[in-house]
Amino acid sequence: MNEQLKHDLENMESLLEKVKIQGLDFLNQISERPTTSKEVVMPSTNLNDIGIGGLSALKLFNDTFEQIIVGSTGPRYLGFVTGGSTPASIVGDWLTTIYDQNTQATKGQGDISAILEFETIKLVLDLFHLPNDFVGGFVTGATMSNFTCLGVARQWYGKNFEMDFAKNGVSKKINIFSAVPHSSAIKSLSMLGIGSTNFEKIKTEAGNRESIDISDLENKIAALKGEPFILITSGGTVNTVDYDDFNAIAKLKEKYNFWWHIDGAFGAFAVCSPKYKHLMQGWENADSITIDCHKWLNVPYENALFLVKEKHKILQTETFQNSNAPYLGNPLENFSYLNFLPENSRRLRALPVWFSLVAYGKKGYQYIVENSVEMANILGQFIENSEEFELLAPVRLNNVCFTLSKEENQSKVTDFLTQLNNTQKVFMTPTIYNNKKGIRASFVNWRTTKKDIDIITNEMMKIISNS
Repeated sequence: MNEQLKHDLENMESLLEKVKIQGLDFLNQISERPTTSKEVVMPSTNLNDIGIGGLSALKLFNDTFEQIIVGSTGPRYLGFVTGGSTPASIVGDWLTTIYDQNTQATKGQGDISAILEFETIKLVLDLFHLPNDFVGGFVTGATMSNFTCLGVARQWYGKNFEMDFAKNGVSKKINIFSAVPHSSAIKSLSMLGIGSTNFEKIKTEAGNRESIDISDLENKIAALKGEPFILITSGGTVNTVDYDDFNAIAKLKEKYNFWWHIDGAFGAFAVCSPKYKHLMQGWENADSITIDCHKWLNVPYENALFLVKEKHKILQTETFQNSNAPYLGNPLENFSYLNFLPENSRRLRALPVWFSLVAYGKKGYQYIVENSVEMANILGQFIENSEEFELLAPVRLNNVCFTLSKEENQSKVTDFLTQLNNTQKVFMTPTIYNNKKGIRASFVNWRTTKKDIDIITNEMMKIISNS
């Protein structure tokens, strides 16, 4: 055996113990960890011929990179809808690495990964009060979840015209409607060969809304004269967490032939709370759903899942089958994740989700959702009561979209945000809303408390006072 490998194998306990202590130190101090780094590291290390071993590699990492790793899973990192990692999900993620299973087999054939993934999907359906006529799987994030769902939708559309787009390519224009689609859905249309600009925008409702205008949607449907279409809807838009009217869309589904996709990457978690579950009412009638686990479920990156109605199972297999690999069996006869998702090789992403769901249950996630919404509302109230800031939209759930007050201060928004992030105590992201420069703060982290909001607002006012 290679000497470095042999040495690390014999000292595995010591190596992992050092990593455990370092990890605990990071987690215990994550509230004080800088939320952004001002340093740029340009490594100049050449690859060593014989290697330096695990302990030396850990030291080199710590000397070079560790101090500039930011607290992106901490309580005041409010950019990109970034969740934290619950203690139980960390356990599951560590075991995922240790067991190192490749989730691709059929139920119980090869290993038990698929069984665990099926079980976790059932737990997710239970958490979201969804019927068992959905099937699902785990992917990297919202992009691949949207890609998977819209890939099946593309195949469904072709079958309406007796065409197999998965085999023969997209040979016909696909009718697609959406009002405020997430960029990952548009990116998916590009990757699917449909084209990122080949969808028709539906008007949004009046009154500072981002939700679909149902009347305009019906007018667009009527213009199709009976042709099928794909409808991409929002279960929580990224700026203002607005929701399309799922009950109204479900009624349209009774009258028209279309594939209904819901992007509920983080907004779907509203159903975990009795206070907010009405926002997703009717979503069980959709054909496909996107959900990000590394957002409000608070498990480590990269983790998301898709849900597709079981009646579309054959379409999904046609879309993602490994048809030229005889050693894998007939994809249309035996279910296998190899023929059900874009990736053949996948780590056991279901395990951290399983651990967190089992550890904290429905009440735990109700608390996480309601606490996040409460924190967003406290910040929103501060902005409403302030003369220096203004809300660009009402705080509907867990995102706060705001700007500097007064039109003449629009030119100062970027500089203000830069200064705020440079405090390294909070991180927010820029946005544009209703043609105004804005700032978006997204609350999904289970650690965030009122004390964190006080720190954030104090830093905001310090910048204003010094400007």
